[in-house]
Amino acid sequence: MGTQWKKYLFWFAHEHVDFRMAEMESILDMFKISVRTILKPKEHPFWIVELPSEDIVRQIASRSVSLRCCLELWAMSKELETLHACLKTYTKDNIETYKKQSFKITVKTFCKHFTQKEKVAKIEMFNYLSLEGPVKLNNPDLTLFYFEYYGLDPNYSPQKPFHLFFGRWITDGQRDLIQKFSLKTRKFIGNTSMDPQLSLMMANQAQVQSGDLVLDPFVGTGSLLIAASQFGGYTLGTDIDYLMLHGKTRPSRITQKYREIDENVAANMKQYGIMSNFVDVVVADFALRLWRENANLDAIITDPPYGVRESTERVGSSKICSTIEAHQVATHIPSKVVYDLNEIFEDLLTFSAKHLKINGRLVCWFPLFKEDHSEEFVPTNPSLQLLASSEQVLSANTSRLLLTYRKIKEPQT
Repeated sequence: MGTQWKKYLFWFAHEHVDFRMAEMESILDMFKISVRTILKPKEHPFWIVELPSEDIVRQIASRSVSLRCCLELWAMSKELETLHACLKTYTKDNIETYKKQSFKITVKTFCKHFTQKEKVAKIEMFNYLSLEGPVKLNNPDLTLFYFEYYGLDPNYSPQKPFHLFFGRWITDGQRDLIQKFSLKTRKFIGNTSMDPQLSLMMANQAQVQSGDLVLDPFVGTGSLLIAASQFGGYTLGTDIDYLMLHGKTRPSRITQKYREIDENVAANMKQYGIMSNFVDVVVADFALRLWRENANLDAIITDPPYGVRESTERVGSSKICSTIEAHQVATHIPSKVVYDLNEIFEDLLTFSAKHLKINGRLVCWFPLFKEDHSEEFVPTNPSLQLLASSEQVLSANTSRLLLTYRKIKEPQT
């Protein structure tokens, strides 16, 4: 007999809306999962699909940080009466498994607030469910959710909800990792340390898995290495900023006057218990060749400097034929010149095309000035296929794109 596909509701946090499907599609591709989409999320925070098993639902949720929870969808409608009719029909043949279990019903609303008394009244509407087990508010065997969706405008809530859902809770997404890796409690941070939610999304879009070798060539304080290590990747990074990598820059916390002696990328790895996945960080100029010709990487995730909060520099000199005396070598600090943004991305894509494995991914940020924006300005390379472009708005005039590339062929020599 074939597997019976069931309907599932994926409910997302209402943050980074433009990133949801890029993350989900990367996870689905990583695990080779096929879905049948019934209702795709646009601005609304839910996605309804058909899948062959709960194990697959849990596999997806084990990686997604944009996902709040997943339900086996028992009924959905735009009208309350229809929802009850659908639920009665569904549970007539499917509730026997859960009949004796302890349970609770949770009411969730989107863009409308109800008092606890009103929520209890909504729960009472479902007293026709033939559940004989005890009500248990903490860790019940069965958790049922009733969702009411009132649109996206918090200043206008319609009298009736636009969508109603009822289902059995299966699992939550990985939202707890956002708090775990919070910059507020992280030992070593800088002015440009990446938000943990975005870092984890980048690792998902890079499809980082256990044993993968992952590089951040503009590593800074190592936020992206933390996310990649969390998912089992072996991580390494480079950066031209010697003082940053050695924890000697000015502290970015207002309350902190001096850096602690052990404040560095490795300290963060120790803090989160992922030191065994940390290879190292190296002071290096990305514009200069460092790696062996045959060095292969599974993923590159990075946030190149834009010249706003961090300078875009490379080793160089404006002097003609400048030389260094022998006695100066030991203490010499190389001079730097401007590293043009176009050069940075040309070098980044060229490097990725050369050193990524086939199907390996490059995930990077690209700055965007809305007046000048055109798709032709998005960097390209013949060996790399652009899979996703998600926009994060920074101001009225600026934003940045999270670009996800896949290596499809070796570069021509």
